[in-house]
Amino acid sequence: MPPFRLLVGLGNAGREYASTRHNAGFWWANAMALRLGVHFANEAKFSGGVAKAASDLRLLKPATYMNLSGRAVASLARFFDIAPEEILVAHDELDLLPGAIRLKQGGGHAGHNGLRDIQQQLGSAAFWRLRFGIGHPRDSEIPQQAVADYVLKPPRAEEWRALNDAIARAVEVWPLLAQGDIAQATMRLHTDPEAVRAANRNTASTATNTATNTAPSSKEPS
Repeated sequence: MPPFRLLVGLGNAGREYASTRHNAGFWWANAMALRLGVHFANEAKFSGGVAKAASDLRLLKPATYMNLSGRAVASLARFFDIAPEEILVAHDELDLLPGAIRLKQGGGHAGHNGLRDIQQQLGSAAFWRLRFGIGHPRDSEIPQQAVADYVLKPPRAEEWRALNDAIARAVEVWPLLAQGDIAQATMRLHTDPEAVRAANRNTASTATNTATNTAPSSKEPS
């Protein structure tokens, strides 16, 4: 695969959004900038904060709202002639528990407005995604809350710890990603901490018990 030339962290700009679940991509981008020893500077022509690292590598945090993230990504990619396959986008993922990370190339947007806009603006879904689990509201203390409300609230204390650990693990595998060793990086990223594995087991067990208890009886009514 070609080396990554653009690392994108998704989130909403503004102090009121800084600590919300939807900004997990921004947190990773900030950690990567610290790891690489670079600083973000506002670039109006790219609609976001941009940091230049060595070897033709740039980091981007779109300053648009999440729904318009593609504007910043596409404008920078076009200007520097960066192919979708050379872009890695970090974002929050509802379908993974806090602490879980998954790396993949291509695929749909699964309702994530930032991914949807990037896909539309690039005209391609071939970019890479680094998916940081934030959990789903159905598994939260307020399961009836809307997804939009859930992602725009801060994580609970234990979720913060799990997310911070996930971001640290993602930063640690950057040398593997930089040299194109996707297989090794994926193996390390997809090896969930024991707390995440236990939570997944509990979720699966609960789902099984619920299905068993609600299954229709095979007996005819008396």
